[in-house]
Amino acid sequence: VQLQAFGGGLVQAGGSLRLSCAASGRTFSSYVMGWFRQAPGKEREFVASINWSGDSTYYADSVKGRFTISRDNAKNTVYLQMNSLKPEDTAVYSCAADTSWRYGSSWYSRYGMGYWGKGTQVTVSS
Repeated sequence: VQLQAFGGGLVQAGGSLRLSCAASGRTFSSYVMGWFRQAPGKEREFVASINWSGDSTYYADSVKGRFTISRDNAKNTVYLQMNSLKPEDTAVYSCAADTSWRYGSSWYSRYGMGYWGKGTQVTVSS
């Protein structure tokens, strides 16, 4: 599967952005999807994951209540709606895919996912 994230940009603190990730290749609905981010000088961080049908999601504590992951299998796209953005949300955001669903965030936080796309920069100004 090939993945490409887009929709990043510069936004003021408190603002919103919606990221999209388009997938091509093997059947999109056979993959679980996730968003990760990496800030300069920091390790990659798990943000959110969503299962094949979209009825199960997990979030990092740092974004819970502010970010929402969703997917549209008909459009081969996964989204990340980001509200109430903070300067500490500044990072390169990448989408990822995997064939196995892991409950919770621990597994993906530690091991990531099997397929990765190019990221998109999100910058939140104070």
